[in-house]
Amino acid sequence: MTRTGRYLLDNQRTEAGERFDAFATLFDPTTFRHLDGLGVGPGWRCWEVGAGGTSVVSWLAKKVGPTGKVVATDIDVSRLTGAARPPVEVRVHDIGAEQPPAEGFDLVHARLVLVHVPERERALRSMVKALRPGGRLLLEDADPALQPLLCPDEHGPEQQLANRLRYGFRKLLADRGADLSYGRRLPRLLREAGLRGVEADAHFPLTSPACAALESATVRQIRADLVAAGLATDEDIDRHLAHVASGGMDLATAPMISAWGRKA
Repeated sequence: MTRTGRYLLDNQRTEAGERFDAFATLFDPTTFRHLDGLGVGPGWRCWEVGAGGTSVVSWLAKKVGPTGKVVATDIDVSRLTGAARPPVEVRVHDIGAEQPPAEGFDLVHARLVLVHVPERERALRSMVKALRPGGRLLLEDADPALQPLLCPDEHGPEQQLANRLRYGFRKLLADRGADLSYGRRLPRLLREAGLRGVEADAHFPLTSPACAALESATVRQIRADLVAAGLATDEDIDRHLAHVASGGMDLATAPMISAWGRKA
């Protein structure tokens, strides 16, 4: 993410912590499975891009041990201070505008970051540049255009309202430079960047308490933006939040597409 002031989901907001917790529940098992598959272990030098929260950083720190290194970067590192102890180094860094914090990394990883970065092509080049020969890149990003609905089973007025608000969320993201179909392009982009052995898969959570927690936190965080843009009323949002809290809707996320490859 970049210091343009256009990012919709500011880490300083109280709801951001709820969002990070929900992301950890929904996506950490997939992320950790991929990182294990790439062989992350003692002595590895890793760069966690746009870290935001601490769950992946802490997992990497345990894996690389005292002989390894984890550089965790974000434009806002306020939620990373608790992880800032060896082997973790926390740095303020703008992936879309600045050079890599170092080079020769064994692993570079970013999750749900580049979709929000208008300078995403430059960011990808920076991450590839930071890898040592043979180093691994794992990018995981959403594709809201591939599955745009909050309620894929739109069978009643509650679900219709939910999907209308999800449309509003997508519009706000797009207006701020997000690429809502970025996830599906990751395999091709990694190959075009010269990586070898590129593979990919997707994870699509559907119906869980974490999906509901993520939706509630997100809507509360962007409430003023939705209303100001004329995409919803306060009454719409109150009704939707009550429906989410009731636990009677099947809520989905956008698919998270994971793609990985090796630098030649």
